[in-house]
Amino acid sequence: MRVLYSLVWWLVLPLVLLRLWRRGRKEPGYRAHVAQRLGFYSHDARLSDPQARFIWVHAVSVGETRAAEPLIDALLQRYPQHSILLTCMTATGRATGAQLYGKHGARVVQSFLPYDTGWMCARFLRHFRPVVCVLMETEVWPNLIEQCRRHHVPVMLANARLSERSLRRGLRFAALLRPAAEAIDRVAAQSAADAERLRAFGAGHVEVTGSLKFDVQPPVEMVERGLAWKRALGGRKVLLCASTREGEEALILDALAKLGQTDWLTVIVPRHPQRFDEVAGMILAHGLRLRRRAELEQHNDWSQVDVVLGDSMGEMFAYYALCDVAFIGGSLLPLGGQNLIEALSLGRPVLIGVHTFNFQRITEDAIDAGAALRIENAATLLRQWTALVTDEERMTRVADAAVAFARRHQGATARSLALLAPLVNEAQVRR
Repeated sequence: MRVLYSLVWWLVLPLVLLRLWRRGRKEPGYRAHVAQRLGFYSHDARLSDPQARFIWVHAVSVGETRAAEPLIDALLQRYPQHSILLTCMTATGRATGAQLYGKHGARVVQSFLPYDTGWMCARFLRHFRPVVCVLMETEVWPNLIEQCRRHHVPVMLANARLSERSLRRGLRFAALLRPAAEAIDRVAAQSAADAERLRAFGAGHVEVTGSLKFDVQPPVEMVERGLAWKRALGGRKVLLCASTREGEEALILDALAKLGQTDWLTVIVPRHPQRFDEVAGMILAHGLRLRRRAELEQHNDWSQVDVVLGDSMGEMFAYYALCDVAFIGGSLLPLGGQNLIEALSLGRPVLIGVHTFNFQRITEDAIDAGAALRIENAATLLRQWTALVTDEERMTRVADAAVAFARRHQGATARSLALLAPLVNEAQVRR
């Protein structure tokens, strides 16, 4: 099965590269470092020290890159003689990595992960020679894991999650994916339910460590930026629609347009930056008065604005600090939902739709704790928002529950580090 899988990769590779180039029209980052995706690396992709020892962390995109932050910071502190090799697959993930880890200078090296063929993955491993591999969340690549085994690179799946839906899909390809799952040396699962599903998928050495996202500390400068925006609004309430996906903005804007001018301000932050201009056009087409992120620091009069478009990258904590209540996107339509932990950590009551299968356990736990509220559709979203902001006592109660919930679930970094440490130590002995 793996041979057939590899053959398919080689056959579709021209189409994959064509799609990459087309995406580069809107996101130029996809046209940079293309050779790295094929397993070719220049000498400047390594540190100046050819003997540098890398702990390799793979975070496919923005969410995983952010989630890895507390673990990477802890690894740099615990292993001062090592550097971090951070790989990703998306241009936005790489940009997020540069933003988050630029403070560490040459101790964090970034690269794109090659496509999952044995030849490309082998070139990658020979070039960087990592001592250990840490895959974030759901990244199980058959050839990559097989090449790690051949090159004696132990593999840990960190912050691991697996939904019921993903388990069913994976079991359809069990002949290909189960050997890869069985070859992973350690699995740090986010929850007991995730651990059970990962074991059913074939993974061994599974321990429940919790979600690393609870350990992410809101950057002080981002929080201060959001609070400064809030002061500029002169007390106007803010509903944030965070990480919205295609199709959801239209539903929200339809509901807003029916209400007409509101006494609150709605901020919409689309999940994907290539859609910023599209969403701006949708807001105007609905007859709503628009300002964009760049204007937040240029105007004092906000009485003539209905919607702010958050068309910036890396400022989500600032948007959460700005808002009074946060709706988490990807949940109005069957898209699986998005991470609600950042909003909870800042004490923001969360509204979330019914489609949260990618974050089912944590969403249900937050709802049970009174930190989040389930909404059925865009109209219900606006009704629930209105009910919250007009009931100060209830608002305070939900906000306090959000903070308490986030604090109660911290500690995953230390538990994950303890699970990873034996792999790093054993790798050092072998080398």
